[in-house]
Amino acid sequence: MTRSSDRRTRPLRIGCASGFWGDSEGGAAQLVRHGEVEYVVFDFLAEITMSLLARAKAKSADAGYAPDFVRVVAALAPELRSRGIRVVSNAGGVNPAACRDALRKELDAQGIDLRIAVVEGDDLSSQASALREAGTREMFSGAPMPDSLLGINAYLGAQPIVAALAAGADIVITGRVVDSAVTLAPLVHAFGWGWQDWDRLATGSLAGHLIECGVQATGGIFTDWEQVPGWDDMGFPIVECAADGQSFILTKPPGMGGLVIPATTAEQIVYEIGDPRAYLLPDVVCDFSQVRLEQEGPDRVRVSGALGRPAPAAYKASATYADGWRLLGTLMIGGGAAAQKARRVGEAILSRCRRLMAERGLTDFGETSIEVLGAESTYGPHARTQHSREVILKLAARHDSRAALELLAREFAPSATAMAQGITGFAAGRPSPSPVVRLFSLLVDRATVQARVSIDGKLLPFAEAQVSQVAGSTVPDALAATGPSHGSALEPAREDARRVPLIRIAHARSGDKGDMANIGVIARSPQAYALLLRVLDADTVARYFAHVCKGHVTRYTLPGFHALNFTLQNALGGGGVASLRYDPQGKALAQMLLDLEVDVPDSLLQDLS
Repeated sequence: MTRSSDRRTRPLRIGCASGFWGDSEGGAAQLVRHGEVEYVVFDFLAEITMSLLARAKAKSADAGYAPDFVRVVAALAPELRSRGIRVVSNAGGVNPAACRDALRKELDAQGIDLRIAVVEGDDLSSQASALREAGTREMFSGAPMPDSLLGINAYLGAQPIVAALAAGADIVITGRVVDSAVTLAPLVHAFGWGWQDWDRLATGSLAGHLIECGVQATGGIFTDWEQVPGWDDMGFPIVECAADGQSFILTKPPGMGGLVIPATTAEQIVYEIGDPRAYLLPDVVCDFSQVRLEQEGPDRVRVSGALGRPAPAAYKASATYADGWRLLGTLMIGGGAAAQKARRVGEAILSRCRRLMAERGLTDFGETSIEVLGAESTYGPHARTQHSREVILKLAARHDSRAALELLAREFAPSATAMAQGITGFAAGRPSPSPVVRLFSLLVDRATVQARVSIDGKLLPFAEAQVSQVAGSTVPDALAATGPSHGSALEPAREDARRVPLIRIAHARSGDKGDMANIGVIARSPQAYALLLRVLDADTVARYFAHVCKGHVTRYTLPGFHALNFTLQNALGGGGVASLRYDPQGKALAQMLLDLEVDVPDSLLQDLS
């Protein structure tokens, strides 16, 4: 198998086969057989995934990793070996060693000898008491650390992965690393980049950020969805990176579905970021504000202009903790005035339960939520219809007692004989309470985190390279606002302007980080960007989302590809499984914002048509 110790100069092709735990299992085979890649990387971990894996490990010492990874890699092992393709993945979750052992068992059964390395050291559970005693606070809210945690993991960088590759690993399995590190590491290893080559590290990190969510980078969930072919066989993303680290190509296997153009690429760049000039990673602080995107052929976009600064002086870590129980159930309600009936049904079920709970000595719900899906209740004051004849009532509640929520679950079905006519949708049975798991983000001193690297079960000598760091970079990206937080209010209509939805001049993508949502808005032309700067400010976005956003809204600019990024604090009802909303990750917020009406000159509309 060819190694990269000669510091090659030819481009390196890396494909990402998974954007989350549960992604299509066809991605890896597609990349191996049709992508002409030298590395396949997988990203499985989100904050909530870590808590799910921690619970699994608590039940079984052999669990706590993504079994999908073992199944997929084992099936492709003969081709990986024959083609010399190496694999890097964070599939180890909270138990990388068990993941290695499971994969080794499968490979041994096939008589295939591939060297497997493991990266550990992200688990900081043993330091929880010391961190609590030191007065550690949540990095966004400032809240104190909870008394009991389910787990705490630091986001490691690319350095230990590079060490594993340098030792000859064919497959590298990690625990919690920052998502982009699984792509940055092969680039550093192949080209011999130094850990103070900040701009190259930023470019490699941007490559990783672009492909870490799988086919989202190749036209998946694109605003202009009708332009994207082949949803049934989407091409998984590939980055083709040069040794100089100044730019790279984003592409996909030929003949597969999807669309790689500057617009689809731009949407993925803004996905789940905060300040684009201070995107903090363990290996580098990135500035993506001046990134440029150029079409270089069918489904090939050149990405350049990423800049880097010294790495942060602290690691970010994520802890999770239990906070009671939640229940979420749905009913369908049909007929005239369906929305009004649904809301009354939801209110009546909660009222009945409160009475029954009081009779049993149970306290009131900690939080409740009623959403009428199909009547646009998630849009709040921007809803346009209340006249649907078919809606879904979503009813959710949170309580410290599972028994209280089991009582609520039993009261869903009786509504069908006691309340509105047209109630149905019981085929799936009663909803079940599930634990509420909340996220606690924190910063930890790099010196307290000791990554460990082993290959085929043998520990390798490893020490993190000492590089210059900037203490100020420990400010979380969502709070380090260097871009304008407020612009001018919406301008009055001009005689030659028409009031049209924002989607006419821009496209957008939204995502989440805990309880913070972000919405990236990309102008459809340089002229549209000039208008966007004037008509879409932080105050306007805050007013538009006042029904869901309870915190500060900040606007950042990315003039390199004519984009804005908005962060909305406390906008997701707690986020993840802590939220009672039907959209706890803000996936629909960009679509909502694109309905905002703005005044646009006729001449600009004609240029965009």
